[in-house]
Amino acid sequence: MVDKESRGQAPAAPAGSTRMPVDALRALLARIFRRHGTSDTVADILARNVANAQRDGADSHGIFRMPGYVSTLASGWVDGRAVPVVTDAAPAFVSVDARNGFAQPAHDAARALLLEKVRSQGIALLAIRDSHHFAALWPDVEPYAEQGYVALTFVNSMACVVPHGGKRALFGTNPIAFAAPRTTGAPLVFDLATSAMAHGDIQIAAREGRQLPPDHGVDRDGEPTCDPQAILNGGALLPFGGHKGSALSMMVELLAAGLTGGNFSFDFNWDGHPGAQTPRTGQLLIVIDPSRAGGANFAQRAEALVDAMKDAGQQRLPGERRHRQRRESLERGVAISDADLAMLRELAGEA
Repeated sequence: MVDKESRGQAPAAPAGSTRMPVDALRALLARIFRRHGTSDTVADILARNVANAQRDGADSHGIFRMPGYVSTLASGWVDGRAVPVVTDAAPAFVSVDARNGFAQPAHDAARALLLEKVRSQGIALLAIRDSHHFAALWPDVEPYAEQGYVALTFVNSMACVVPHGGKRALFGTNPIAFAAPRTTGAPLVFDLATSAMAHGDIQIAAREGRQLPPDHGVDRDGEPTCDPQAILNGGALLPFGGHKGSALSMMVELLAAGLTGGNFSFDFNWDGHPGAQTPRTGQLLIVIDPSRAGGANFAQRAEALVDAMKDAGQQRLPGERRHRQRRESLERGVAISDADLAMLRELAGEA
């Protein structure tokens, strides 16, 4: 007997789930965003972002985020119809006022000018302020690496991380994402929180009733805990690597908020908007044209480093699992649990 996969046909989805083409998922998500108050432009950009995260297996930033988006839009905390204002600030500097809208549309509005400056200057910065970033960070940098550029970005979030030696939450999870081109294969990409764990992963652990490893968080009294509910209910995350992660988190606050003019993670209050979940902060993006540097071709040097990492015994490169999941999703469709699909259809008014 020959199974479906060996014949090249898509196998059935896991029990209790459905496989949906990425484009169909994106269209469903866009209908949800439009129904809950965003413009068509914002809906399309956010839907692509969420669908791509789910496509690539980034579950904590995919469909899982949709109730949070809807709740935040309903609260009036974020403007789903905001039109970003792009300013040509200097020969290698672009500034964007997101006007209390989402960060991705602000980035999209500035992309053409940013790339023009990278091509003319060899390096350019994009500073976004008054923006809401509620998604994975790697989609912001990977497209630049696919065009041969090196990209680095920083985002701060809501205060939920205790600084090293501190007693209360002050920093956000404050992720950093990086992407670099290679001569063969997908770009090298990483996206990491400067906290011991991403906030979305804490939420998933709480939903699934799982305990966390030690040294990830504290409860409301500042005592170490492995209970994700205790971290979420008045407690806080710890930075990764003690004082080292704390220093990186401080750097992200200064670059993503201090430099851009956005709020620090402790600088905003959403108490007047019950249901709000998105941080109103800032983002900094740096894009570099490596062809301006001297020496050998950068992508070739990156490939040499990859070969050396493999020779040293590294089994998996940053982003490799994500790209493997992406190929599977594009070939077979995105596996969505029946419960999640029902939730999405209800949010879209199509239950």
